Amino acid sequence: MTAGTPERWNTMTASWGGLGVLWNRPVSFVFVRPTRYTYKFMEEHERFTLSFFAKTYRKALVFCGSKSGRDYDKAKETGLEPVSPFKDIVAFRQARLVLVCRKLYTTDIDPKRFLDPKIDENYPNKDYHRMFVGEVTDVLLRA
Repeated sequence: MTAGTPERWNTMTASWGGLGVLWNRPVSFVFVRPTRYTYKFMEEHERFTLSFFAKTYRKALVFCGSKSGRDYDKAKETGLEPVSPFKDIVAFRQARLVLVCRKLYTTDIDPKRFLDPKIDENYPNKDYHRMFVGEVTDVLLRA
């Protein structure tokens, strides 16, 4: 997921999330810990993108999921080329599919609501995710 503007943005690889229909709209739902650099960008901007890549980009995606944009220029380190199909978002030229999403709703994971106490083992630092629900407004498919 990527949030920000062409001048200032961050991307991260995330596997927690999904797609569906909510409130009669096509939506994505993604989860970001407040400790992640991308969290700030998700909070500050109305839209974000989800970019999907071929398996050949696995090494780049592992880097984007394990290194912070606070410390690294992810585009420079991975060779992923940021593009701006709209003036206020960033995606990547190499992506096969990009979903452009407009934030509709956020909520924080509340550990008091876990029905299975083992779930809390995912949070040794008690840095519970924020869920972002975004309406899928545009779908960009690479030809």
